[in-house]
Amino acid sequence: QVLVVESGGGLVQPGESLRLSCEASERIGSIDHMAWHRQAPGRERELVAVIFSSGTTNYADSVKGRFTISRDNAKKKVSLQMSSLKPEDTAVYYCNAQSWRGSFWGQGTQVTVSS
Repeated sequence: QVLVVESGGGLVQPGESLRLSCEASERIGSIDHMAWHRQAPGRERELVAVIFSSGTTNYADSVKGRFTISRDNAKKKVSLQMSSLKPEDTAVYYCNAQSWRGSFWGQGTQVTVSS
């Protein structure tokens, strides 16, 4: 049963932009925070950006100034606007939603930055 679904990945050239979207099911209950993580081949999964229900955001140093996370609390949706993409941003991007019921992950969406 898929409770978190990502969309928007793809292949882009360096310097281009891409927007990822994620929607969580109503079944996971009231959400405290939602985040985007990524995992590149041969590397551990890392936090990219997180947004709390208050609107507070945090970003990995590697994406500050280039990525923007936003959220629609009522619709349990979160987006990640990625600009000035670099080859090192290539990874599978995962959406995570934390609620009182637990931690829920999407299946991931591939982002490839290559010329």
